[in-house]
Amino acid sequence: MTRTYVVTGAGSGIGATTARLLRERGQKVIGVDLKGADIEADLSTPQGRVDAAAAATAAADGRVDAVIACAGISAPIPKTISVNFFGVTEFLTALLPALGRSDAPRAAVVSSMASLQPNSPEMVDAALAGDEPKALEIAGHVVAQGPEAAYLVYPSSKRALARWVRRESITPAWAGAGIPLNGVAPGTVLTPMTADLLASADGAAMVDAAVPMPLNYHQPPESIANLLIWLTSVENTHMAGQVIYDDGGADATLRGDDIWSWNDPK
Repeated sequence: MTRTYVVTGAGSGIGATTARLLRERGQKVIGVDLKGADIEADLSTPQGRVDAAAAATAAADGRVDAVIACAGISAPIPKTISVNFFGVTEFLTALLPALGRSDAPRAAVVSSMASLQPNSPEMVDAALAGDEPKALEIAGHVVAQGPEAAYLVYPSSKRALARWVRRESITPAWAGAGIPLNGVAPGTVLTPMTADLLASADGAAMVDAAVPMPLNYHQPPESIANLLIWLTSVENTHMAGQVIYDDGGADATLRGDDIWSWNDPK
């Protein structure tokens, strides 16, 4: 059965790999990216998201079977919260009508292991409140404090996105409409985004300290793409609100064997 997929970030990295694998399997793919995709759009701006969703809907003849949102940046700049959070959530929301016309609609996003790292609670709260100007203002203050503080923008964007997936997945708009919404949190993926950092021994050591991966070490983009494809397949009928740490064991290493007892009687 041929399904129509909209894949953001399709010009490079995980998005390009996902789009390629889908096409190899005979699926119709509408890629979205700043350049090198079927639809060239800037998801860092509100108008860019609206225009991209409208163009994707038109290219799909009004019906989208699945959306896989891979577009993201890791730069320590305010724009990162716009691309990684609002560029995903507003784009997905804009495509809900087209997803609603599918017999088996699905959606999946790319989160990150960084969602477990220190972040700015104020920035996360502003994002989850849908207040992009406030989130950008907070990000600007954080970046102004220097390089170490500026890194907080990235994990904040991914923490907010992971929480949005859990919150929205069980609402009438998603679960109520029969649309599984989930996320994947990669470890260290070998893409152009990480190439420069991993090129030096010091850079690789810093990454490995933050994201320890005892299983098979750094991962190819295919390891994430294949999971995203399954999450958006017709076989996935009941998984909702999950952020799956496809990370070589980094989550289990950092959080340990007990992530349940927080709710046990004291």
